[in-house]
Amino acid sequence: MPRRELIRHVIFDLDGTLIDSCAVCVDILSEILVERRSDHAIDPIAARVYMSRGGLDMVAGLLGPACGDPVADLADFRARYQIRHTPIETVFPGVADGLQRMRDAGFVLSICSNKPQILCEKVLEDTGLADHFAVIVGTQTGLRPKPAPDLLKAVLDKLGASAQECVFVGDSELDHEVARAEAIPFHFLSYGYAARDWVPEACTTFDCFQALTDLIVAQRVHA
Repeated sequence: MPRRELIRHVIFDLDGTLIDSCAVCVDILSEILVERRSDHAIDPIAARVYMSRGGLDMVAGLLGPACGDPVADLADFRARYQIRHTPIETVFPGVADGLQRMRDAGFVLSICSNKPQILCEKVLEDTGLADHFAVIVGTQTGLRPKPAPDLLKAVLDKLGASAQECVFVGDSELDHEVARAEAIPFHFLSYGYAARDWVPEACTTFDCFQALTDLIVAQRVHA
């Protein structure tokens, strides 16, 4: 029987998986609404499903009738995000400890996110998580966002890793789709930004980061 590849790499989505960025995004967009003297208000609960839909859809959907040119509004949003500190409280419970446990167990950790590269790096630095990751890949010129395979392929190339050596951890339909396309096992975190009625196929589901960590570390110990 051929030997099964040992999992060495854990690849994470960022928003909705490690960081709850919804409140920061809502604050920035609400600031824009106030400046435009709009009566439109953003429901912070309803806003969560927009967090995994891509920047243009999020800005257009949450600004609603106050959205002018979505491309210009997205650029404005991202410029404000770049100078907005991301509080450490936005890190989901169990994440900081879990990432450290995985590293201590010998796993190499990476980020594959649809957030722009510069914002990925900033948010991870702000929240004290950056040093956990060997590779950080966000959207950038020449790489299409998920569910296109470009970002995930870039992570694998930078790692020099095969799909058989990896697992992908995410919270949305896009994460599931890109992992499946690359034949990488997918671990689903149900507390993120996926539609509430969405049930992913052929994956393991977790309702907290500690449970995910326990499984991954145990697999390494017993490999």
